[in-house]
Amino acid sequence: MRWLLLLLLLLAAPLHADPRLEAALPGIRQGFADWMRDNRVPGLVWGIVTPEGLAHVETAGVADLEARTPVSPDTAFRIASMSKAFTGLSILMLRDEGRLRLEDPVALHIPETRGWAPATPDSPALTVADLLHHTAGFVTDDPWGDRQQPMPEAEFSRLLAAGVPATRAPGTAFEYANLGYAMLGRIVTNVSGRPYQAFVADRLFRPLGMTATGYDVTAVPRARLARGYRFEGGRWLAEPEMADGAFGAMGGVVTTARDYVKWMAFLLGAWPAGEPGSGPAARATVRAMAATGGPPQARPRPGREPCRMAAGYGAGLLVAEDCDLGKALFHGGGYPGYGSHMLLLPEAGVGLFALANRTYAGPAAPVWEAALALRRSGFASPRPLPVSPALATAYAGAARIWAEGRIDAEPDLLAMNMPMDRSAELWRSELARLRAELGQCDTSAPVVATGALSGRFQWACDFGRLDGQLLLAPTRRPQIQALRLAIAGR
Repeated sequence: MRWLLLLLLLLAAPLHADPRLEAALPGIRQGFADWMRDNRVPGLVWGIVTPEGLAHVETAGVADLEARTPVSPDTAFRIASMSKAFTGLSILMLRDEGRLRLEDPVALHIPETRGWAPATPDSPALTVADLLHHTAGFVTDDPWGDRQQPMPEAEFSRLLAAGVPATRAPGTAFEYANLGYAMLGRIVTNVSGRPYQAFVADRLFRPLGMTATGYDVTAVPRARLARGYRFEGGRWLAEPEMADGAFGAMGGVVTTARDYVKWMAFLLGAWPAGEPGSGPAARATVRAMAATGGPPQARPRPGREPCRMAAGYGAGLLVAEDCDLGKALFHGGGYPGYGSHMLLLPEAGVGLFALANRTYAGPAAPVWEAALALRRSGFASPRPLPVSPALATAYAGAARIWAEGRIDAEPDLLAMNMPMDRSAELWRSELARLRAELGQCDTSAPVVATGALSGRFQWACDFGRLDGQLLLAPTRRPQIQALRLAIAGR
C-alpha cells in the first residue's frame, strides 16, 4: 500500500493568490494524508470553495485499484447523503411557486399514504416539513436505506401503500431517515409532473453548468468513475454499482469535484442577504435551506479540537453554531463504496468538501480541521457587515457624547427609554469616572456593525482602551436605545 503515501497533487490555479490560503495549505494537506492512511482510503479529492468558484483542489490515490487510474478533479464519485440538499432545495422551489406548502399533509401529495394509521392515537398528520427536517417519526434507517437505492418506482409505491411502521409520533424528535427523503423525491415527481431526476437536472444541474453530474452511475465512462471499495478481511472488495431508482432523492447523485464546486459556490453566493445575485433559485430560497425544524441536537464537532455544537436539520443541510467558526452548514455522505463530507461557512464565504471511494469513509474530521486552519490563517474570517447610515449617525453621536461628557449632549439622538433607564446626572458621573481613568481617547476608530441597527467599537485612550456597544431603537429616525461603555479587560 505504499501508493497511499504518494499524494498525486493536481492543483487548480486559485482565482486570487491569497497568502492566507497558502499559509494554511501544508497543514491541511497533511491532515488529509494522515486521514487517508489511517482509514485505508484508495482515492480522495478535496477542495476549498468561495462564491467565485474553486479556490484550491487536490487529489490523492487512485480511482480504480486494478487499472491504477489516479484520482483527478474530473473523477466521478457518488456523494450519498450530500444529495439530500438538491432534494431539499427542490422542495423549497416548488413551495415558492405555490405548488405545495411545507405544512401540507404528505397524503395530499403521495396518495399511497392516505391509509396510514397514526403512530399514536394523538399523532398529528405527517407533513412535508416532517420529512424535510427528519421529524417524521421514522426509525433511523442507515444502512438499510443505502441498499434501497435501486428500488423501482413501482416497488416503492407498493412499500408505501402497505404502510410504514413509525418509531414515534411525528414532530416529537429528530431521527435521521433516508426513507423520508425518498418520499420527498416522490413528492417532487407528483407535484411537478416530471420524474424527480429530470426535475433536478433541468432546474439545478443544467443551469449551474454541472454537465458531469447526474443520478445514473452506469452513464459515467469507466475511465472517469471512482470505483467504490470496502476493506474486509485484510483485502479490498469492490462494492456493487447500484443503479438509480426510487431512493435516488436521498443519496443518488454522482458528481465530480469540478462540478460540485459549482453547487457549493451557488449556495455560498446566497450570503449575505441584500446583495445582488442570480441563479436557478432565489437567494432567499437558498438561505431558507438553513431554516431548521424540530428540536435542536447537541453534537460534537468532528476532528480533534473539541466544541459542543447546537445543531438542527434544515432542507438537506445540518445547521449549527460552532464555537470558532460561527454559523456552519454541513452534511456527510456514507454509501457502499463511498464517503464524503461538505461544509459551508456562509459568514466567511468559504466552503470545503472531500470525496472518497471507501465504504462509509466519511472525511468529516479533516474537513473541519481544515476549516479551523483557514480560520486561524484569516482566509475564513467572517466578512464584515456594512455600516448602515443609521448606525453611522448614531456612532458619530456617541463620540460627541463622550467628548462633551454628558448624555444630553445629543437629546434628539436618544430613544425615549434612555433618560428613563439612567438619569442625565448619573450618566455625567459615569462618563467623568471613565474619562478620569482613561484620559483622552481616539474616537476616530470605525464602528464594527453587528447588524444594521447595532454595532461595537473600541477606542484607544491615554491609559487603556474603552469598549463600547450601540443598540438603536426600531424607529424611522436613528435613535440610541442602549449605549454601553466599559474599560477593556474589566
